[in-house]
Amino acid sequence: MLDVQNAPAQPTVIQREDYRPPDWQVPDMALDFDLDATATRVKATLSVTRNGAHDRPLRLDGAGQKLLSVEVDGVAVNDWRLDGEALVIPLSGDAHTIETEVEIAPERNTQLMGLYASGGLLCTQCEAEGFRRITYFPDRPDVLTRYKVRMTADKARYPILLANGDPIAEGDQEDGKHWAEWHDPFPKPSYLFALVAADLKPNRSTFTTMSGREVALAIWVRERDLAKTDHALHALELAMAWDEHVYGREYDLDVFNIVAVDDFNFGAMENKGLNIFNSRYILADPDTATDLDYDAIAAVVAHEYFHNWSGDRITCRDWFQLSLKEGFTVFRDQSFSADQGSAAVKRIEDVRTLRAAQFPEDAGPLAHPIRPDSYLEISNFYTATVYNKGAEVIRMMATILGRDRFRRATDLYFDRFDGTAATCEDFVACMEEGGEADLAQFRLWYSQAGTPRVTATLTHEEGSDRATLTLEQSVPATPGQPTKQPMVLPLRLKLFGRDSAATLAPERLVMLSDPREEIVFEGIDERPVLSINRGFSAPVIVETNRTPADLAFLSAHDDDPFARYEAMQQLMLDTLVAAAAHGRADHAAVVGAVRNTLADGSLDPAFVAEAVLLPSEAFIGDHMPVVDPDRVFAAREALRRELGKSLAPEWRSAYDAAAGEPYAYNPAAKGRRRLKNVALGYIAASGADDAADLAFRQFETCDNMTDRQAALSTLANGTSDKRIAALDIFYNRYSDNPLVLDKWFSTQALSTRDDTPAEVEALAKHADFTLANPNRARSLVGAFSVNQRAFHEASGRGYRFVADQIIALDKLNPQTAARMVPPLGRWRRFAEDRAAKMRAELQRILESPGLSKDLFEQASKSLES
Repeated sequence: MLDVQNAPAQPTVIQREDYRPPDWQVPDMALDFDLDATATRVKATLSVTRNGAHDRPLRLDGAGQKLLSVEVDGVAVNDWRLDGEALVIPLSGDAHTIETEVEIAPERNTQLMGLYASGGLLCTQCEAEGFRRITYFPDRPDVLTRYKVRMTADKARYPILLANGDPIAEGDQEDGKHWAEWHDPFPKPSYLFALVAADLKPNRSTFTTMSGREVALAIWVRERDLAKTDHALHALELAMAWDEHVYGREYDLDVFNIVAVDDFNFGAMENKGLNIFNSRYILADPDTATDLDYDAIAAVVAHEYFHNWSGDRITCRDWFQLSLKEGFTVFRDQSFSADQGSAAVKRIEDVRTLRAAQFPEDAGPLAHPIRPDSYLEISNFYTATVYNKGAEVIRMMATILGRDRFRRATDLYFDRFDGTAATCEDFVACMEEGGEADLAQFRLWYSQAGTPRVTATLTHEEGSDRATLTLEQSVPATPGQPTKQPMVLPLRLKLFGRDSAATLAPERLVMLSDPREEIVFEGIDERPVLSINRGFSAPVIVETNRTPADLAFLSAHDDDPFARYEAMQQLMLDTLVAAAAHGRADHAAVVGAVRNTLADGSLDPAFVAEAVLLPSEAFIGDHMPVVDPDRVFAAREALRRELGKSLAPEWRSAYDAAAGEPYAYNPAAKGRRRLKNVALGYIAASGADDAADLAFRQFETCDNMTDRQAALSTLANGTSDKRIAALDIFYNRYSDNPLVLDKWFSTQALSTRDDTPAEVEALAKHADFTLANPNRARSLVGAFSVNQRAFHEASGRGYRFVADQIIALDKLNPQTAARMVPPLGRWRRFAEDRAAKMRAELQRILESPGLSKDLFEQASKSLES
C-alpha cells in the first residue's frame, strides 16, 4: 500500500469531463525579446477578446518568471493579482490590449522547458506547458493566436535569430546587438511557439511544392556538424513530396527551418516552420551513426514535418486529445518509412516496439486509454499508448475503410478542421462520413485501456470438407476499468493446406465485434493451418491451438511476411517459456525452422535477420505467470548456444556473404549488414574459439558504425580480454562526440555479464556521465533499467541504483526523471522477494523531499495496489 504520510500534497487532478472553452481568446500577440543567457526580458502585447457572455477576469498562466509591469490598453494598472503563479486581471470590456514585461533566466533552466540555454545557444521547448515559463499567457492548446516576434541579441554571440513563420525584417544596432522580426500568419497554440538564438550554420536546399511555390529549407547546426546533416535534409525533401502524393498536403510557408540542439527532453518538436530537434535525430555519417540511427532520423524528420497538417494546422482542443495529433502522425511516419525501404521489415520493427513498450504499459499500473480521462501532469502522458497504440488505432481504421475511402476521410478531416483545435471524436466522425462506415463500437478503442486477447481455435475432422474457426475475445481489467466491453477487432486471416502448402481459404478481413464468433469454411479437403492477424491488423495478443509443426510450417510457407515472422517468433517463444518454466525444452523445431529460413534464397536478408532473432528476455517474461529473470536468461542463452552450434556453417556463410563489403546506405546493403551482425552474435553464442577474434577484427577494420557497434556489443557481452581493449579504443576515438559516447555508455549498460550492475554503478561516476543531459541519462540509467537480467539482479542493487538516479534527476529535470519510473512499477509481475525491493524503492522515491508532481504521479500510481 502507498504510504502517503510523508508524500507531498497531491496536485490537482485534471479531468477530461471538466473541459470548458477558454474565457478569453487571444487572436493576435506581439513578443519582444531582449535575449541574454543570464537575464532575458520579454515584452508581450496580447489582443484579448471575451469568449461568451460572462464576467470572469482574464487569467494568464505563468511559471518562474519575474513580473516587471502590467498595462491594460496602454495604462499601467495595479488591480491585478497572482493566484499561485497565474496572473489574474479584472477586465470590464469585451476586447482589450494587455501588455506585460517579465524577466527570465535561461541558463538556470535545467528543466529544459520554456526558454533555456544549451551549449551556447538559446532555444525553446513549449509542449506541453512550457510557454508559461516565457511569459504570461492562457497556455492551453485551444487558444489559437497569430504571433509576431522581435528578437534583439548580442550579434557576436547570437548571430542567428530564428522564430516561427517567415522572416520579415532584420537590422543592426550601434551597441553590438542586432534584431530580427518574424511573423507567423497561421493561428497556433502557444505550445507551438519557438525561438532560437545561436551561432549556427545552415545546410540549405529548396523544395518546389505541387502548386509551384518554392520553399527555402535549412538545417542549422554547429559548423563542425554541417557534413552530418545531408541525410536529414534529404529525408525532409522526401517527406514533403510524400505528403503531397499520399495525402495531398502542401507546405504553406516560405521557409522551413530545423535546429539541432544537444539538450532536449524529446526527440524533436514540430513548432510551425521552426522544428527543434534533439541532435541525435539530425546528425549522421557512416562513422558515427548506425543504420538504425539513419532510419530513425528519416522517420523523426518526417514525423515532425507531417505535423504541419496533423498537429499544427489542426491541433488538439485539450491535452486529453493528444493522440489526435500523435497517433495519426506516428501512423503517417510509419507509412512513409515503409515506402522508403522494406515494408515488411518496417512492420516487424513497429510491432516489436509496440510489444516492448506499450503492451507492458497496458498490463501495468500506468495503463490508460489512448484518450485518457484524467492526469496530474500532462507530460506523463507522452506515452507508448498515446503514440504507438494510437497509431495502431488509426491503422485499423485505414484497414477497415480501405485505401480510397480512408483518403477521402482524411481529406474531409483536413478540410473541415483546418485552423481549429479539434478532438478525437471529430477525427472519427470524419472517418465515418468520408469513409462511409459505422464506427460507433470502434470508438471504444479511445476509451478502454488494456490489450485485447483473442483465442482462435481451428477444428477440422479428418475426411470432412469443413473447418470451423472459433474466435473469442476478452479485454483484461485495468486500473479504474474492472470490466470491459467487446472491441472491434479487424483480423486478417487465411488458411493453408498442411500437406500441399496451397491456399485453402483466401485472405479475408474478419471484423470480430462480439465476445465469441464462429466462422465456417467449406471445401477444406486437407488439414488446414491458420494464418491469423496477418500484417498485425489488430494490436492484440492472439492465442491459438496451432502446434509447433504448424508454426514451423507457416515460418516456411506463409505468404504474408509479418505472419511468417510471427510464426517463427511464436515457435521460439513457446519453446523459451517452456524451458524457463521446466528447465529444459526440445530445441529441434526451432533449429529446423531457422535452418529453413537461412536457406531460403528468395527472402530479403533484412527479413531473415529479424526472423531468426530470438524474442527478448523481457518479452519472454511477459508471457510467464511470474517473471523469473534468471531462468529466462538461462533458457534464452541455452537456445542461442544451440542455434549457434547446430547452424555453425550457415552462420559463417551469412557472415562471409557481407564481410568486407564497402559501406552503402540502401535497403539491400542494410539488410546484408543486419544479417551479418546477427550471424556474428550467434557465432559468439556458440562458444567458437575464434568468435572474439572475429568480432575484434570487425571492430578494428570496419568502415561504419553499424558494424563497429555490433562488434563492440558482441565483445561487451563476453569474457574475452579483447573486451576492455575494444571499449577503450571506442572511448578514445569518440570521447569528443556526445552522441557516439552515448552508445559507449548504453552498450555497457545493456551487457548481459554478471558484473553489469557494478559496472553501471562505476559508469555513473565517470567524468563524462551527467544527469543534466537527457540523452546521457537515458543512455546509462534508461538502458540499464530495461536490461532485464542486470536490473533485476537478486540483491536489489539495480533497483537502488535506478531509484537513486531518479531522485537526483528529479531536481534537475522532472520530465526525464518521471519517464524512468515504469520499470520499477512492474513489481506485480515478479516474485515477492524482488517485488518487495521494487516497492521499497518506489516508496523511497515518494518520500524524497521536494518531489515534483511529474515524479509523484508516476511513483504513486506505480505503488497503488
